Amino acid sequence: MNTWYLLCFLSALAILIAFANQYLLKLQTTIAITTGSVLLSLVLMFSYSLMGEDIAAPISQALQSLDLNQLLLKGMLGFLLFAGAMEIDLHELKKQRWEITVLVIFSTLTSTLLVGYLSFWLLGAIGWPVPFIYCLLFGALISPTDPIAVLAIIKQMNAPEGISIQVEGESLFNDGVGLVVFTTIFAVAFNGGEATFSGVAELFISDALGGILFGFALAVSGHYLMLLSKDDVNIRLLITLIIPSAGFALANLMEVSGALAMVVSGIFIGNVTRAKVANQDDPRSANYISNFWHATDSFLNSLLFLLIGLALVMLPITFAEMAVSLLFIPVVLLSRFISVGLPFSVFRRFRQYDVNSVKILTWGGLRGGLALAMAASIPTQVASVNNVDIHNLILLITYVIVIFSIVVQGLTIAPMIRTSIKAANTTR
Repeated sequence: MNTWYLLCFLSALAILIAFANQYLLKLQTTIAITTGSVLLSLVLMFSYSLMGEDIAAPISQALQSLDLNQLLLKGMLGFLLFAGAMEIDLHELKKQRWEITVLVIFSTLTSTLLVGYLSFWLLGAIGWPVPFIYCLLFGALISPTDPIAVLAIIKQMNAPEGISIQVEGESLFNDGVGLVVFTTIFAVAFNGGEATFSGVAELFISDALGGILFGFALAVSGHYLMLLSKDDVNIRLLITLIIPSAGFALANLMEVSGALAMVVSGIFIGNVTRAKVANQDDPRSANYISNFWHATDSFLNSLLFLLIGLALVMLPITFAEMAVSLLFIPVVLLSRFISVGLPFSVFRRFRQYDVNSVKILTWGGLRGGLALAMAASIPTQVASVNNVDIHNLILLITYVIVIFSIVVQGLTIAPMIRTSIKAANTTR
């Protein structure tokens, strides 16, 4: 099967899932698309042995010709981060800038280390001795949250504003920071980077700071181009497309963080440029751009899950590997709880927060597209444990955690939010 045909069919399938949801499950659209994609990939995984080699071979050949690392981390990721960042309310973000900064930097790094050490200990204890550098790499890719689905629920239920902006702001910025941490550890593990503190710090700072500055430059350029394109909504939309496509590619070629560049650009365009455009002419043009990027975000996430699901279909998964993967769910949740709870124990001394803030940030910190994309980028056949390729093992563990977070956590977060709404209404 031609790779382009495969992408076309998967795209159509993702859209049909969203369409069917309107009449069947009637869940929030983002959750329905993502959950449907995950469940479909699971069905494919379990039915692969029944399909026969002749039927499964075309899919396998198409996937082998598809460079997931290039497609996901060097392509789709730019669009996903830019689209998500455009939804951020900069005014509300400023109110909790210190909390979000601490959650983005301290919590992401703390979670990376906790998951790394706990994974190293757990795998060694059960007879799966994985080198520490790979455990730390797993910690880096699983720590950034991607709460696209839970954000939709929070907004739909009119959750307390403080919680909404904490989840939203942290998720976007720790995507960028988490990818920088992952890239740094990846360089040490596979590219011969220096494992010294100075070497790691240099890689981190140049990548992160360069990405932020480049993202700001992209945003300012796009801002003035959009203002000059008066009365032409289509040209403005095309200008926004330049940023996560050519802009993201240029950031990668410059070896700065394209992820952080997209977050900075998206926040600037979504807050500064969109307001200027709305004041300049018909406000509907700004809404048109916002609606386009919101739909693009949902579509690309669903396509990503289907792609990764198909990739896993081709892996020789055993019961032992699945059992090991399930053990990591409490490891990741515990690390998330500690890394979020510690900062809030200090925050509460200076400001009052919702009583369920830590619980919602822990349970609502879903893992998604970014974690899967990073896991898929790990090289194959560089190391193995118990005759299992490290790439396959980490990808499977990541996929299991993502499934649990979206299907279980995403669909059960509502009661916590309702409790917070009642508490907020009581104190008024």
